[in-house]
Amino acid sequence: MRLANLAGRAVILIDDATGFDVHAASRGAFGPGLPEIYQRWAEFSAWAATAPSGAAVPIIRSELGSPSPRPTQVFAIGLNYSDHAAESGFEAPEDLPPVFTKWQSSITGAETLVRLPPGGSTDWEVELVAIVGRTASDLADGTGWDAIAGLAVGQDLSERVSQLRGPAAQFGLGKSFRGFAPIGPWLVTPDAVPAKDDLELWAQIDGEDVQRGRTSQLIFPVARLVEALSRIVTLYPGDVIFTGTPAGVGLGRTPQRFLRPGEVLTSGIEGIGTIRQTFVAS
Repeated sequence: MRLANLAGRAVILIDDATGFDVHAASRGAFGPGLPEIYQRWAEFSAWAATAPSGAAVPIIRSELGSPSPRPTQVFAIGLNYSDHAAESGFEAPEDLPPVFTKWQSSITGAETLVRLPPGGSTDWEVELVAIVGRTASDLADGTGWDAIAGLAVGQDLSERVSQLRGPAAQFGLGKSFRGFAPIGPWLVTPDAVPAKDDLELWAQIDGEDVQRGRTSQLIFPVARLVEALSRIVTLYPGDVIFTGTPAGVGLGRTPQRFLRPGEVLTSGIEGIGTIRQTFVAS
């Protein structure tokens, strides 16, 4: 199943261009928005498996919001690919990688305009995003996927001066300017993603490849991340987990390279889709 947030309403996709409104098709039983659906994810999934399609509505990409627009918690994972850890000047983590947050106000959808903060040091990080489907604590090994409602494409946009400025780094704030957490284009349930632990992901600026990798290269794969987090915190329905980025970010290049006004960043993941951000001056 592919589930979109179309102008604030939950829509199940029929194909890339059309879908049907969940609230209308279920006669008000589910929705109208996605936050309500995550609270009853198991019940909703059972209904959706046999639900007849309702009246078709067009999928307008500019109206696609984040598939989890109001998560209780947003987890972002650092240094979860060995090649990215190396380009960042760190050893690959042996225990749980660094975990930080992106604030909810930074979350946007699939096709957006992003205002660049002054200073010219905004970087890109394409990531597989996992969205939690049920309350979870102390998950046993091998059960992490059972707590995941679905997957999406994410960009962990990062203003490097704010992020790394001393005397102590400001990871959360440096990565949470408005529009710095685009997620989309929709949620894809794990059963609908072929080889869900080995997906190609990539980022392009104006059509030029800047990142390309595979989720099989994750140091902590999705299920293991979810299990590890659940042993420290309680995960809630709709929570968002940015799982890490492969090599190729601007900070790790020689010379360093950052996003400029007028550039278009396209990010994609095999079996899920693409999102696109256009950058303008502040």
